[in-house]
Amino acid sequence: MHSTASPRAETRQNRGPAAAADNRRALIAAAREVYAEGGLAAPFSAVAKRAGVGQGSLYRHFPDRTALAVAVFEDNVRDLEEYTAAPDRTIEDLLDRVVDQAVVSTAFIQLVTADLTDPRVAVLGERFYGVVEQLVARDHAAGRIGDHVEIEDVTMATGMLATELARTDAAARPAASARARRLFRAAFAPR
Repeated sequence: MHSTASPRAETRQNRGPAAAADNRRALIAAAREVYAEGGLAAPFSAVAKRAGVGQGSLYRHFPDRTALAVAVFEDNVRDLEEYTAAPDRTIEDLLDRVVDQAVVSTAFIQLVTADLTDPRVAVLGERFYGVVEQLVARDHAAGRIGDHVEIEDVTMATGMLATELARTDAAARPAASARARRLFRAAFAPR
């Protein structure tokens, strides 16, 4: 028997504004994957496709690659703030976390560091500075680092580490990280 009913097309329910937060999270997660795989050469449109949202949604949330990179780093800074809030966290813990983040955010590091004066980037820098300031005070008080170590020394070290990992081949990143960490430990040690 032949049915004359037409097959019902599958449609995606439009949740409108209620979907905005979910779409934004999906876009950030997709961006991490797309740019980790393809670097900055990956097409911006690939982020929307990977997230399962339309191009319009991508551009509403992130009008350019820098806005998307800032969103990724905002998540990273929030993670660092939460992670280092525990009173037993140290500069070593911060460096561990920076290494973990840098490995999946290498393309974004290149993009964000291209213009540190961009107000969207500057705000994140201030928040990161606050994280480091707290850890330096804690490590000074515990005698884990020398009195000669300043906040700017640690922010510079984390920036150097992240930048070096971003430009190092993935297979060589563990060795590069270990080498940098040895240098930082020696430089920060009490004298």
